[in-house]
Amino acid sequence: MKKFISFFTIFFILAFSFTNIVQAKPTPPKVSADGAVILDATTGQILYSKNADTAYPPASTTKIMTALLTLENCSLDEEVVIGKNPPRADGSKIYIYEGEKLTVKQLLYGLLLSSANDCAEALAEHIGGSIEGFASMMNERAKELGCENTNFVNPSGLYDDKHRTSAKDLALILQELTTHSEFKQIATTSSYKILPTNKCSDEKPLWNENRLIQKYSKYYYAPAEGGKTGYTVQSLHSYVASASKNNHRLIVTLVHDGKKTFFKDSVALFNYGFENFELKKLYSKGDIVDTYKISDETNIPLIANKDFYYVKEKGDTNTPQTKITNNSDLDSKTIKKGDIISKCKITYKNQSLGTVQLTSGRDYEPKRTFLFNNTTSSNDKSNISKYIIGSLVIISAAFIFILLMIKKHKKRKRKKEIYKKFKKRS
Repeated sequence: MKKFISFFTIFFILAFSFTNIVQAKPTPPKVSADGAVILDATTGQILYSKNADTAYPPASTTKIMTALLTLENCSLDEEVVIGKNPPRADGSKIYIYEGEKLTVKQLLYGLLLSSANDCAEALAEHIGGSIEGFASMMNERAKELGCENTNFVNPSGLYDDKHRTSAKDLALILQELTTHSEFKQIATTSSYKILPTNKCSDEKPLWNENRLIQKYSKYYYAPAEGGKTGYTVQSLHSYVASASKNNHRLIVTLVHDGKKTFFKDSVALFNYGFENFELKKLYSKGDIVDTYKISDETNIPLIANKDFYYVKEKGDTNTPQTKITNNSDLDSKTIKKGDIISKCKITYKNQSLGTVQLTSGRDYEPKRTFLFNNTTSSNDKSNISKYIIGSLVIISAAFIFILLMIKKHKKRKRKKEIYKKFKKRS
């Protein structure tokens, strides 16, 4: 009987251990691209990476930066007069003409749907004055977004050995681009027509090359919000895309893919991200995070100045840790409601998630008094003590000065009297 019980005890222990192994975090899917990233668009947290910081030639995925600068610097109905250089662009194009008048919106459709290099150069000249000027803007904006392995030399992605970026940097650029609703509107359009213009009597039909948004395609992915393909012989294939599911947006980037499996691989990465991670809100803007106690009767609510989210693995029971740091000498300062007076540092599993600035939830005016009482804070007591000591020193100095002046005056008066007596005798 004892052997039987021992056998089943060992069996259940092994079975339980095996269950834990099976329920461990699933292995990410394998992808053929040399560089790859899954980035949470809300928090900027990287959920998966493969050679994330290695710089590769990105081909036409470059155009997401061109689109970003266009949306940041132009209105969609703004008119662009095409110069002499864009019609001569190499590679894919929609065949625009010198002197042709097109809107920024039409050029963006050509840029994002047909990957048109002539549209990229037209937008670059319109915004930056020249290809070189626009490339400088691209690199400056990339640095502002935190890109560390990027150098752009043109707006289209035509191969140049100095034109390079990484999977992580492309994810950061697309993360910013997805904040513009116009991008999703354009990038999820299956087809579009540019109507006849002053230089072209024919319509220009455009077709979206991104198969994740084409319902007829075997790669159709309903949560997809748009993306951009890229290819040159030297650069190989690249692809960037965003997708949202249950208010959770993910960014996937794939660069330097020699097998052209980026559509299939991106769907696998999106599914991996959505199935294994969840977005959680820690604070909403306006939440009371803590209170700052000045006295038994006076407390200042510390209010979160923004929404704060974090990403956790599904099933993970760990919770974020917070540490609040207050500005110095709050007790003695005049505080207005809405003033930033504290900050809350947030960590999760010993990793920093960021900081939330905390504002005052009320006005506060420190009491000005020379008498200590039960509600007087230690800072106030210290300040009052310093004031009293300083005042006593000044009063004492003034008293000594007056005594010296009186003594000096008496001495002079005595000298005068002695002089008068001596003069009478003489």
